[in-house]
Amino acid sequence: MKILKDKVILITGASRGIGAAIAHKLAGAGAKIIVNYAGSTAAAEQTVNELKQKGADAIALQADVSKTDEVKRLFDEAISHFGKIDVLVNNAGIMITKLLKDTTDEDFSRQFDINVKGTFNTMREAADRLADNGSIINFSTSVNRIMLPGYSTYVATKAAVEQLTRVFSKEIGGRGINVNSVSPGPTNTELFSNGKPQEVIDRLAALSAFNRIAEPEDIAKVVLFLASDEASWVTAQNIGANGGMA
Repeated sequence: MKILKDKVILITGASRGIGAAIAHKLAGAGAKIIVNYAGSTAAAEQTVNELKQKGADAIALQADVSKTDEVKRLFDEAISHFGKIDVLVNNAGIMITKLLKDTTDEDFSRQFDINVKGTFNTMREAADRLADNGSIINFSTSVNRIMLPGYSTYVATKAAVEQLTRVFSKEIGGRGINVNSVSPGPTNTELFSNGKPQEVIDRLAALSAFNRIAEPEDIAKVVLFLASDEASWVTAQNIGANGGMA
């Protein structure tokens, strides 16, 4: 039995990396998938084509989640196509690693606009438009649990996401909607690997109990559980998916 059969799932930032892995995992469990992307049209279309080749029902919809009007349009178009949205996965995010003293105003604003305001925008829209008894899964980071120089602004955005998650779970729980966050550790994606020498990646891998960094599939499995009815009694929680790193 496919545990997500007939569920419609909107995944932000799903054209590549963890988002694309989540799309494949949830589609394999029977879900209909909305692949949201900001600018990577070709990658989003490729992900949708791959899903369709596996028999899934999927569409790609462009929207910058940091922009209120575009998020409203995203929900309009998704609901117009599928009739509803059952699950929202807030995967879209950016990471800029610089020492705090070297972080520019633009660096700060870009991360907060996408990581925090983007999550805020989609949850605000979901407050009235997500189907009853649905799920919202936000993305934080396990780097919040350790002190890595260069990550100060990034972890500040993710700490904000965790608090939005906790409070919103109480605000929307009356409709049977659970709200949780997932905190991956280092994961083998372009976002993580970009600009990191192999010795840094190896050092971070050594922090895990399994002496490796995660693959996107490892994170997608956690999201699958949280998106399913099996997790209906789990809300306001932050799930660490980091191989014991922290």
